[in-house]
Amino acid sequence: MRGPRPALRSDAREGTPDAASRVRVRVPATSANLGPAFDCAGLALACHDVLEFALAPSGLEVEVTGVGAGELPADESHLVVRAFRAACAELGWTPSGLRVAAANDIPQGRGMGSSAAAVVAGVVGAWALCPDVAEVDRTAVLRLTTELEGHPDNVAPCLYGGATLSWTTDDGPVADRLPVDPGIAPILLVPEATLSTHVARSLLPELVPHADAAFNAARAALLVHALTAEPALLLDATEDRLHQRQRAAAMPETLGLLDRLRAAGHAAVVSGAGPSVLVLARRAPGEAPGALSAVADLTPEGWTVRPLDVDAGGACVLETSHQVSSR
Repeated sequence: MRGPRPALRSDAREGTPDAASRVRVRVPATSANLGPAFDCAGLALACHDVLEFALAPSGLEVEVTGVGAGELPADESHLVVRAFRAACAELGWTPSGLRVAAANDIPQGRGMGSSAAAVVAGVVGAWALCPDVAEVDRTAVLRLTTELEGHPDNVAPCLYGGATLSWTTDDGPVADRLPVDPGIAPILLVPEATLSTHVARSLLPELVPHADAAFNAARAALLVHALTAEPALLLDATEDRLHQRQRAAAMPETLGLLDRLRAAGHAAVVSGAGPSVLVLARRAPGEAPGALSAVADLTPEGWTVRPLDVDAGGACVLETSHQVSSR
């Protein structure tokens, strides 16, 4: 189901609206690559940052609670604010003042798409708050967030939800959403250590053997089938030769865990650039993942084991408050 989805803007209003004065936006964590589909596939996870954007008479106020509180900047350098300003420039709109309140739950520097979530939240927040547009244009948001993030593999599932495939054409980025089999139950294993995406990418070779490229192309095609229709194939479908082991020097504990999990039959991958690990386990509807206990037993001390649902909706405007006309 490629392209536009229903409008992101909430229709809950009171009185006669002039323009939105406050919006709340929820954005999910994401896991990119999913093994072989490097810089192409991504999965939205039910772990969220919730941000409120409100117009103010002047200035900028940023408040962060939860993950990153006391650590993230509270000025124009904050990534959410930078993305919001970029969207305002795109829309030709400059608010007189802005208040941003971020309640963060997505771990940062762990390969869970925290920067993509911040960029999507800022752009969607500006679109939803701008008085000159009626609804959020997801296609335009995908293009701008891809420009800001550098590639669409995380911003696409963050924006659309579910599993996505994304690619870039001469006309810009495109994303398509896949229906995830309901029996797939993600389990995220999160270490205390962090890893910069820039550092992780710097470890990748510029050239790869033809045999490895062909191997990954075949596994990426199989991954689509496994995600959507045949989860029993996920162990084979998540094999990779292009990027995970090449980054082992930066996250040896992650690769050790990955090897133990896969040897035990679990479809485990490095989540994004790492160092978290994503296990695509299986379960009956309404039940906990059957592999949860076994996966937890193989996970090192100090890591957090988080069973998470797939986030099917992606970025969402939870609430819109409007100024009321005095006319």
